Amino acid sequence: MFSALNHQILQNKVMKSLFILPLMTIATSSFATNWSITPQSNVGFYIQSMGVKVVKGRFNQVQSNFNLDPKAIQNAQANFTMNVNSLSLSKPSMMNMMMGKDLFYAEKYKTVTFKSSQFKPLGQNKYAVSGQLTLRGVTRPVVFTTTLTPTNDKSLMAIHSSTQIDRSDFGMKPAFGGIGEKVNLVVDGQIRSK
Repeated sequence: MFSALNHQILQNKVMKSLFILPLMTIATSSFATNWSITPQSNVGFYIQSMGVKVVKGRFNQVQSNFNLDPKAIQNAQANFTMNVNSLSLSKPSMMNMMMGKDLFYAEKYKTVTFKSSQFKPLGQNKYAVSGQLTLRGVTRPVVFTTTLTPTNDKSLMAIHSSTQIDRSDFGMKPAFGGIGEKVNLVVDGQIRSK
């Protein structure tokens, strides 16, 4: 009788644990929410020579999504899509050249995309965000050095992210004399939870 009773108690505990464990898994995974870059933020690039910024560009139409838990940012995922035709430049006189076949070739390639594969913690709210950048139909791995800083508003985080690429790696015409070959990509502003 006692063994039957003990067996029933054990069976109840097993059943309870089988029920509770999935609930715990759901609870722990539900803290990640969707965030996106705020419209006031800057997503773009700059080219510099001799320490002086020669030209700056800003994509005015950006779709972004961060699947992110502020308490476990190392598990985050990020996706960006920039509309090439929404580009504005600090030197508008360069627009035709920038959008032409030698550079963005906007007539053929409408978007620039980035999809993350890893958020590696570096300490002090900094992360090395690895992923795939697709520009002019060419996809290559890049690493953005990224700072995500909490604010007093729990639905907002400050973001600063940057990386440097060689434009010729993405099928753009190599720079004459090397000036303009290095392009700095930047995300600067805030992300907000949806």
